[in-house]
Amino acid sequence: MSSLSNSPQTYINPAVETLIQHCLEFDNCKLASNGAVVAYSGKYCGRTPKDKFFVRQAHSESEIWWDNNGSVDSEQFQKISAKASGYLDSSPKYIIDTFAGADSHYRIAVRFIVERPYHALFIKQLLIRPSEEELANFSPDWTVRDAGKLSLDPAVDGTRNDAFIGINIDQKEVVIVGTEYAGEMKKAVFTIMNYLLPKQGVMSMHCSANIGKCGDTALFFGLSGTGKTTLSADPERMLIGDDEHGWTDEGVFNIEGGCYAKCIRLKASSEPEIWTAIRSGSVLENVILDSSGTPDYDDDSLTENTRAAYPLEHIPHAVHPSVGGHPQNIVFLTCDALGVLPPISRLSVEQAMEHFLNGYTAKVAGTEAGVTEPTVTFSACFGAPFLPLHPKVYAHLLGEKIRKHGAQVWLINTGWTGGPYGVGSRIKLAYTRAMLKAAFSGVLENVEFVFDPIFGLHVPVCCPEVPNELLIPRATWADPGAYAGLAMKLKALFDANLAKFA
Repeated sequence: MSSLSNSPQTYINPAVETLIQHCLEFDNCKLASNGAVVAYSGKYCGRTPKDKFFVRQAHSESEIWWDNNGSVDSEQFQKISAKASGYLDSSPKYIIDTFAGADSHYRIAVRFIVERPYHALFIKQLLIRPSEEELANFSPDWTVRDAGKLSLDPAVDGTRNDAFIGINIDQKEVVIVGTEYAGEMKKAVFTIMNYLLPKQGVMSMHCSANIGKCGDTALFFGLSGTGKTTLSADPERMLIGDDEHGWTDEGVFNIEGGCYAKCIRLKASSEPEIWTAIRSGSVLENVILDSSGTPDYDDDSLTENTRAAYPLEHIPHAVHPSVGGHPQNIVFLTCDALGVLPPISRLSVEQAMEHFLNGYTAKVAGTEAGVTEPTVTFSACFGAPFLPLHPKVYAHLLGEKIRKHGAQVWLINTGWTGGPYGVGSRIKLAYTRAMLKAAFSGVLENVEFVFDPIFGLHVPVCCPEVPNELLIPRATWADPGAYAGLAMKLKALFDANLAKFA
């Protein structure tokens, strides 16, 4: 227990079983046939990045990447913070004490004060759970107040919208109001770590990580829908973490203690590790149940962004504690809906920094309202919404660590081949796994590579368990001229976006 005393309306670090009971009794949640709690986040089924703000303060004013981050003055933050505090004090609430950072040298203690038991269960399972002894002496470095059901009025509160996520570095406080999407809590902590870690010479990373049987660590960078969580949950490798990590002078550590996997169209046959991890103690977010209580992972009627949250202990091949050595391989994942990038290519250090700054993927029709054709998307460092500092800070750190520790960087296209979305076909997950296996095992070191004249990439001509013709995109298109035109268009977009960081 923490040093705080219990009261009838305050539940302090309750057990998982208690939180499950409260979710079902008090929070309009359901119990799925697999034992997971099914919760609904209301109006917001995803993050609202335009409603996230840093408080402008003298010592951090020159550090924050203001082109990417909204700002709010201290007076307005205090007003909203006081409103949230008063609201939470007048309602039943949950206090959950957690750690962020599996490496104790860089760990921060974060206390969450939340109103929904579903949020309490979510964050308890997503971050690192302190021991009983640690809870007895817990002293928070940061406090997160989460009042999702309290809706703001822009005319009264001076906000952009009815939702507000504010970060006050001086006070070490986060306030979340007006959105009940639980992912805002975990990403607020990641944003904090993205501010703190680089100042200590640690590379903070929006990536998953795992370890092979020979002790080789691999990192997987990629935006939503590129396969970051799926590919890192490999039954032949040990999972360090699925989303947020730090890279120190000693190696890699997980910032979290759980996983937050997209589960739209989840299949036991293709993603068995994630499928079996969703059980009692897990949270399914915005997933529709059929009449028997079985999750319908194909149903996107509420949102494409259906999610499963579960502790690392639910993955049988997870590493405890969740740390690893310096990565031998770094993978940049992109879902190229234009179908012009090779399924696998090797990058130099300079190319790695460029692709890292671009953070490219493509959205396809059906994933967002109004998207009717493939849309090129750039997100610096594969996580721009969570970057307080300028992307070049993270890119330079990445380049330094790659050079110092000799990591090999690969660009993997999990998107389309043989033509763009609507014409070509999606690259099979089995082929992508085979390519990664060959890269990590060293098999590709003995394979001939050819030069891609448009993107400047080095592409292997063969790979075990992968058709040779799949490896060279131009060869998979019926019209080579159409391929060249679209490839040059994408390369021009790469160069134009990169110019912003020159």
